[in-house]
Amino acid sequence: MDIESIRCDFPLYSSEDRDVIYLDNACQTLRPRQVMDAMNEYYELYPACGGRSVHRLATQVSIRVDEAREKVARFIGCDDPRSIIFTRGCTEALNMVAKGRLLKDGDHVLTTDMEHNSNHVPWFQVAKHQDIRHRIVETPSSGIFDLDRFRNALDGVAMVSMVHTNNITGTTLPAEEIIREAHERGALVCLDGAQSTPHQRIDVKSLDVDMFAFSSHKMLGPSGMGVLYAKPEILERMEPLIGGGGGVGLTTYDRVEFLPPPDRFESGLMNYSGIIGTGAAVDYLSRIGMDEVQEHERRLNGIATDGLKDLPGISILPPADPSLRSGIFSFNLQGMTSHDVAMIIDEMAKVMIRSGMHCVHPYFVSRKIDGCARASFYLYNTEEETKRFVAAVEELSSVFSS
Repeated sequence: MDIESIRCDFPLYSSEDRDVIYLDNACQTLRPRQVMDAMNEYYELYPACGGRSVHRLATQVSIRVDEAREKVARFIGCDDPRSIIFTRGCTEALNMVAKGRLLKDGDHVLTTDMEHNSNHVPWFQVAKHQDIRHRIVETPSSGIFDLDRFRNALDGVAMVSMVHTNNITGTTLPAEEIIREAHERGALVCLDGAQSTPHQRIDVKSLDVDMFAFSSHKMLGPSGMGVLYAKPEILERMEPLIGGGGGVGLTTYDRVEFLPPPDRFESGLMNYSGIIGTGAAVDYLSRIGMDEVQEHERRLNGIATDGLKDLPGISILPPADPSLRSGIFSFNLQGMTSHDVAMIIDEMAKVMIRSGMHCVHPYFVSRKIDGCARASFYLYNTEEETKRFVAAVEELSSVFSS
């Protein structure tokens, strides 16, 4: 990849803050001009309501929404755009699955011990009103998913809902094996793809996954946008999370007719500029190539790991092999809180990372860890920035550990 050319597309790198080092990409990525231009085009040229009115501006909106749906479908290997539901984020998409009445009383759902709260909290909410049992597969100290533990936990499970790539260590589940084994037991599979879709090639058809959710804001797209993919037969069974205008055909005082998918799941005025911006983000990533993005992140993670693994007082969250951690480098420094680490290296070297428990509270509580500092790389980050991050952590350690 031509990183310098790519950086020219991101306004931050031509602003007064051009020398900042943004390594908080697992939380939210920057957006290129192409995405912002596509969103502004909606507000400037056809700022109307799609799917309802029949005038020329509304028709243009509907066309652009359909185009974005087709782009997203192609991007994740889906051959039926009607299986793509636009949501307000991955959180809403996962809530749609949990609260879509796909399970019956007595059913068991299986998750991991590294789930984001978006795939943890909804199952607790469902269990308040339905007899649903929640099981958890623990991750061994190596940090690598244990398929044997998974197999042993599968008996009686009706739904496997797991994070594809977790946001703490960046490890990715062996999705093909998980899906195959679950299907052999008659269980549905939902994957939280918030941290995998922006960083690697996804093919939902090849995986044979039943449901797949991800966010736009972690892959160069706008905030408040996400996607739920589901097989057509699943969408026919699911109850919409939200009901209202746009999702129904005819309603009377005693009857409601829902429209076919995807419309029945997109009630209310949609975020048209966000949908169009999501399509533009997918275009941008497609031009670069997801294999190239993945390789670039692994290279930067390797530089960070080699530079810091022997630093006195540092503990890098496992696994040790950076090639297994995607673009995520999570660590702690002895004697310092993760928030102190993040604030000080920002002040010292304009290096911006995230700190805390990253919405995966049970993982840290169960291991008696008070959060971690997390640097996360993306396609516009450079080797020089990575080395400056390493230098900042080294200086921080030398000053505060001595």
